[in-house]
Amino acid sequence: MKKLLVELGNRSYPIYIGSGLLNQSELYTQHIKAKQVVVVTNTTIAPLYLNTILKNLQSFDVETVILPDGEQFKTLEYVTHIFDKLLASKFSRNATLIALGGGVIGDMGGFAAACYQRGIAFLQIPTTLLAQVDSSVGGKTGVNHPLGKNMIGAFYQPQCVIADADVLDTLDDRQLSAGLAEVIKYGLIRDFEFFEWLENNINALLLRDKQALSFAIERSCLNKAWIVAEDETETGIRATLNLGHTFGHAIETGAGYGTYLHGEAVAIGTCQAADLSRRKGWLNDADVERIIELFKKCNLPTYPPEHIDSDRFLELMAVDKKNVDGQIRLILLTKIGAATLPIDIDRKLLEQTLKTYGRK
Repeated sequence: MKKLLVELGNRSYPIYIGSGLLNQSELYTQHIKAKQVVVVTNTTIAPLYLNTILKNLQSFDVETVILPDGEQFKTLEYVTHIFDKLLASKFSRNATLIALGGGVIGDMGGFAAACYQRGIAFLQIPTTLLAQVDSSVGGKTGVNHPLGKNMIGAFYQPQCVIADADVLDTLDDRQLSAGLAEVIKYGLIRDFEFFEWLENNINALLLRDKQALSFAIERSCLNKAWIVAEDETETGIRATLNLGHTFGHAIETGAGYGTYLHGEAVAIGTCQAADLSRRKGWLNDADVERIIELFKKCNLPTYPPEHIDSDRFLELMAVDKKNVDGQIRLILLTKIGAATLPIDIDRKLLEQTLKTYGRK
């Protein structure tokens, strides 16, 4: 087992990475300070791993909330189901919430924990690759709104993150590929050596080689932990983690939540960001093709859906947390392994990318 630390002063917390961690009850019970515990999960994960968690919590007063599975349920309406359980069970502010699931459950559970009685402790037990390498680390929590993804939420750090590589055995191939999109992101924004490693080891990752997966999870979490420690609330360098996300969120919203997995939309958005970086003169044709090729090897989409035209893209991209005074601001690549902070984008260049990249 590897143990990393997200350095945030009195809000610092460990990330545990390894195999068989769900059965090591002390990993999570040491972070539970009182008797009341609520486990939030979904209909896909509950039959697989909920009983394992409950067996390790027999000395606690445990309630469960099982939500439907899917991005389309990441709403205020479904977060209310968590509040209903907490209130009906008379849970106090000393209670602990355990989020057992992928990015949707982690975001919703963390947001509920941040809001209930103005904040209760919570633990992240991510069960998808994407959640293990990205969404479970850093304290971003929240829900979607019909007009924009993740526009309602809070920064709220967990007590710990437990990333068990064994749970990836039950992850379907599409979800595994979606997680690799966020893994590739770390190589693109700040870790060229890791990007090269991914190019050479992508087949091992797709075949679920435990050693390769554990290394990829650890390296991704190291990168994110460093960035979060430098900039917890995204006033500077943390924004680079959103490479491709403004395009990607527009795709998720425009296509309807759940049509594209988050990682699939981010893969397309990152390719669009690479194209725009080329138009800025920072990447060359070979760089862009190299990026696209790696996403393709992961069986990820690399072109935007035809039905979202450039005008609709611009409309959707206008609803983004990085924008200032109505100006669309994006993360771009100055080279493979280095990203810009959010910058104002020349509207003509952006429209060229939206109208021509991946269009017939």
